[in-house]
Amino acid sequence: MRKPRNYDAELKALEDKARELKARKVQQLGELVIATGADALTAEELAGALIVLAETTDAGKREAWAKRGQAFFRGKPRRSASTSDRDNGGAQTQPGGAQPASGTTGA
Repeated sequence: MRKPRNYDAELKALEDKARELKARKVQQLGELVIATGADALTAEELAGALIVLAETTDAGKREAWAKRGQAFFRGKPRRSASTSDRDNGGAQTQPGGAQPASGTTGA
């Protein structure tokens, strides 16, 4: 005879897995914010910059951002970029530089 499936246990296992994946995604996003130096921004500045990024439909800008992100993950520019940003005044450079950088990168 076949053993009946326990749908409740399977559903609970799937819910646990989904919760675990969501928690890992949140942790990785937080690590990315810290690694890029964006943790020096206020929550409002960071949220505003992310909203602008998400609303941007200009393919040229998005491609330039993608290339810069690829370089970041390769590792070489990551150290020099984060060091130069922090050496240039930290909070003063980043808030004013956050939005213009997105506008000047693709232009």
